[in-house]
Amino acid sequence: MHIKQVAQKLHTTSRTIRYYEEKGLIKPEKSHNDYRIFREEQIQLLQTILSLREIGMSTNQIKNTMENGQELDHHLNHQRSILYSDLLELKDMIEALDEMIASPSGDLFEKAKFLKELKEKRQAWTDRWSFDQQAVTYNVDLKKEGYAFNVHEGYDEALERAYQLIDASVGETGVDIGIGTGNLGSRFLEKGSRIIGIDQSDEMLAVCKSHYPEIDTRHGHFLRLPVMDHSADFITTSYALHHVEEQDKILALEEMNRILKPSGRLVIADLMFDDDEERARESIRSI
Repeated sequence: MHIKQVAQKLHTTSRTIRYYEEKGLIKPEKSHNDYRIFREEQIQLLQTILSLREIGMSTNQIKNTMENGQELDHHLNHQRSILYSDLLELKDMIEALDEMIASPSGDLFEKAKFLKELKEKRQAWTDRWSFDQQAVTYNVDLKKEGYAFNVHEGYDEALERAYQLIDASVGETGVDIGIGTGNLGSRFLEKGSRIIGIDQSDEMLAVCKSHYPEIDTRHGHFLRLPVMDHSADFITTSYALHHVEEQDKILALEEMNRILKPSGRLVIADLMFDDDEERARESIRSI
């Protein structure tokens, strides 16, 4: 097919197609008179490019997607996380604006400063624990006993208790934050629940997806959950919340509250201390 025919078929313009050619995204054949010839595979590729542009991916992102050999699902997952991040940022800005309008005599600078700090917290999250490197052997390396101080002592019992407390049912939507390889979230599949698994680690998500393809795996973290408001019937998180800085735990709980339905359930299984003295003692023992 010639370029005008392709443009008409895909409801775009010849100029747009030439632009993608200039950017190196497509490489149509050329006839002896220098007309562009598009084979079926080129048309399908162009259709994919147009689709990715519609969901907000830049030409550079699309080119990277096509060149680095990773699965399209991986890039779609990251694009979804980016869009959710943008959505949360817009919501924060609107809420701050509403407050400014409601009390115009208040300190606008302080409200703007709070908004900036909130934005930085959501964006500053990084994997400081190298979970990508742990993903493949995580379940094998998980230490549950035999140590003076063991973060995962009683791990299996804690997961079972969380599973029982949620009491999931058919058709419910559950969100497991810090799903890792799926040890907790996967348990709810047998109840007929839809599970959204969120993790900061792409490798953990890949392992989880390979074991439990039914789980909707999403890249994200406690301070920026890629889930719509009030859409979760229940939330679980196991041995993950302690990774959140103390000053950010309130924001993490607010994020959970945002996505949880009014009648939803939340169960957190994690390491806990009775008081600061016990925390200090165990920290010394673990050195």
